[in-house]
Amino acid sequence: MNGATTTRWLIVGVDGTDSSRHALEWSAHQASLRGLGVRIVAAANPLATEDFGVWGDEEERTEDGPGAGARRLLDRASDWTSRLFPELSVQTRLSYSRPTEALLTEAADPGAVAVVVGSRGLSGIAAAFVGSVGIELAARSPLPVIVLPRDHASAHGVRSRVIVGVDGSEPSRHALEFAFSQAEFGDTDLVAVSAWQPLVAFAAATGPIPPELFDDATAAEAARHALDEELMDLRLLRPEVRVHTRVVRAHPVVALLEEATPADLIVVGSRGRGGFRGLLLGSVSHSVLHGARGPVAILR
Repeated sequence: MNGATTTRWLIVGVDGTDSSRHALEWSAHQASLRGLGVRIVAAANPLATEDFGVWGDEEERTEDGPGAGARRLLDRASDWTSRLFPELSVQTRLSYSRPTEALLTEAADPGAVAVVVGSRGLSGIAAAFVGSVGIELAARSPLPVIVLPRDHASAHGVRSRVIVGVDGSEPSRHALEFAFSQAEFGDTDLVAVSAWQPLVAFAAATGPIPPELFDDATAAEAARHALDEELMDLRLLRPEVRVHTRVVRAHPVVALLEEATPADLIVVGSRGRGGFRGLLLGSVSHSVLHGARGPVAILR
């Protein structure tokens, strides 16, 4: 069914794999909580012969030709979603573009609020929305991109939180604003993580460092002070959000992944301090995507 013109949409890419089904189910649940609709996008692949995996049914194959499998996938995904969430507004979009371009087109819609994909799919050419698509999307999308791992399942009995990485960069500040808004809406705890590492490891690259900064206690205190400053304004704007801080002596990826459970949403910027311009994503966001057991939101 089509929603009213005022409906705002979560955009979700599907390819018939378990990973994209988890992404669709997560999107539908979040949309139902937030009063949004779900727009399901499939990219037709003329070279694929599979019937798009978990929603496929060989006995019902009544149509062939370009896009036939993707159309069947969209029909079944829409029906499946509407059965689970009968009050939800659901739209479908069939695209003949590359999967990334198909999702970016939908992300440009003024009514779109975020793009959701699974992180893993089928191997080979039928895998429409797999890891590389999530990475390219996160690097190019004007909207938050949320990626769910292949075997995503919420931790039973564990209340979800929002975990956000903070490093003082501009992308990190956008991630922090998004994390506060998610925690406020969901009435969940927000955990702001700042990771620091011994400065001696960077001495050769950064030049002379005052001797007192080699002291771990001094470095940890500096990191804590910087984190408090980053949080100050948002705490004043959203005083109802329960904020916890973690200042950890670890690599940022390790700090985030060790803090988060599969039930938590991890929020990171697309690249922070020290990123390489030639990479689509910063090393931290890229590594968090590959290692997370729960959903990851990346903000460009």
